[in-house]
Amino acid sequence: MSDQLVFSGIFLTMVCALVFTRWSPVWIFVGGLLSTYFLGFVEAGDVLEKFVSPGLISLILLLLISVGIERLDWLKKVSTSLIDQNYNLTLFRLGAITAVFSAIINNTAVVAALSQMVKQNIYHRPSLLLIPLSYMAILGGTMTLIGTSTNLIVSGFLEDASGQGLAFFDFFQIGFSATLCGFLVLLFSARLLPENDDSYSVADDYLIEMRVGDTSSLVGKSILENNLRSLSGLYLVELSRGNRLLTPVSPSEVILANDILIFSGDIDTLSILDQFDGLELYGESEGFFREKMVEAVVTPTAPVIGNTLKEIGFRALFDAAVIGLRRGGKRLSGQLGNIPLEAGDSLVLTIGPGFHDRRNTRKNFFLMEDASRSTSKKLVPGLIANMAIAAIVCLVLLGYLSLLNGLVVLLLLMLLSGVVTTAELRRRFPFEIWFLIGSALVVAQGLENTGVVDWISGNLHITLSEAGPYYGLIGIYAFTLLMTESMTNNAAAAIAFPLGYALAGSFGVDPMSFVMAVAFGASASFMTPYGYTTNLMVQNLGGYVLSDYLKVGFPVMVVYSGVVIYMLPRVFPF
Repeated sequence: MSDQLVFSGIFLTMVCALVFTRWSPVWIFVGGLLSTYFLGFVEAGDVLEKFVSPGLISLILLLLISVGIERLDWLKKVSTSLIDQNYNLTLFRLGAITAVFSAIINNTAVVAALSQMVKQNIYHRPSLLLIPLSYMAILGGTMTLIGTSTNLIVSGFLEDASGQGLAFFDFFQIGFSATLCGFLVLLFSARLLPENDDSYSVADDYLIEMRVGDTSSLVGKSILENNLRSLSGLYLVELSRGNRLLTPVSPSEVILANDILIFSGDIDTLSILDQFDGLELYGESEGFFREKMVEAVVTPTAPVIGNTLKEIGFRALFDAAVIGLRRGGKRLSGQLGNIPLEAGDSLVLTIGPGFHDRRNTRKNFFLMEDASRSTSKKLVPGLIANMAIAAIVCLVLLGYLSLLNGLVVLLLLMLLSGVVTTAELRRRFPFEIWFLIGSALVVAQGLENTGVVDWISGNLHITLSEAGPYYGLIGIYAFTLLMTESMTNNAAAAIAFPLGYALAGSFGVDPMSFVMAVAFGASASFMTPYGYTTNLMVQNLGGYVLSDYLKVGFPVMVVYSGVVIYMLPRVFPF
């Protein structure tokens, strides 16, 4: 009993840390692993076995192969024909294509590529299309094993628990039905989206910082005399002078050398400041120039969260400098280098030659233009890769090749054909997911060894015994959905899986329906921007606030959940 109490405390602490803190889920699970091991709840051999389990290795290989698939030009060829003057037709095309590609390419990469096309279209406000883009990527990702990392994680857990993971199309029947019904609802609920125009409110604009040089002609003249009040697309909101922050800035305020002018506005209108001599961008003062710019969004688990650009030494850490910062729905104040970063912040970066080679880049940011930048332009390698993918998928589906062996062969072919390089795979190696899932598998073993999981499932079984396993299924789905809206989808799946699997065992039923309830529940993030990567990616691009996700996402969540809960025991009988 003492072991159960100690490990229950560890498990509860992990859940609270995931829900109520900004700590990285990876480090929370690693902390759980270390506690589990050093308190003697698992052996060293168990830890090593979990980190090299076939299911986890297959997951890593699939994620590496997705890097190669992102390099192919499938998406680029069809994206040019998605936008039409008719909004309904555009929404239908965009949703259908997004769902299809999200089933075969990691859905985060799909949103990164298509969001730029949506942002630049000339017919419709981006705010009318970006949330539907994210939701259809989530829905489409539920249709196959590789559509989302959540499905891969659940498959890895199942293989560790039973020796047999999930097949490529195990998700399809339920996933396709939920996607279709969710899409139909979205076609109507999308009309509740705001028509944010191109002149966002001050709170939705980028914060841009300019330094006044010693020889600038602005020095000695007032704000009004320098015509800094009549800039199209930019608004002077603050002036920083030494340790003083002047806000609002009086039109009669005289500009001095080394003043920091802080503007709010559209980053695309930045060139209007070129008419003023002696003004230097924040990034340009650090040796970077505007020719090489990318847009990046801070991830929910980024180590940089809570720190300022100065504190982390942004330039040295990433070989890049921030020239614009935006936080959807919130007004920012002060110099760029003194603002603590938050999850979902949208940054415009000027980058150096080493930016894309830094391993920490993808741990901290989603690069909104990276997918289009890295699309393969080589015809022969792309053709070889397409043929190899088709051939290996057929061999795996027909049973002539195991999934693990097929993945190894496909990755080797991508390397030999030049679709990806070893340097790219090294940069994109999913260390965080490897550590998160490996650690979660060890914690799950600790739950089993100490009897905590049996105790939890036994109590749940007693509570739900009269209602039957169907209500237990609804309960584990609802728990997973709640967790994914409170933390990240991958962490929610890692927490919910051992409980769902044990609960199925306590009822004496086939665990597949409970396993799939965890997978589909972990992907049911439609009501907040924080539970799912793609929702966070589009938040600032569309100028969204939390209520936009609630209004549009709630009916999608209800219909999606209804379809999943109805179909689970029919597709996977107890």
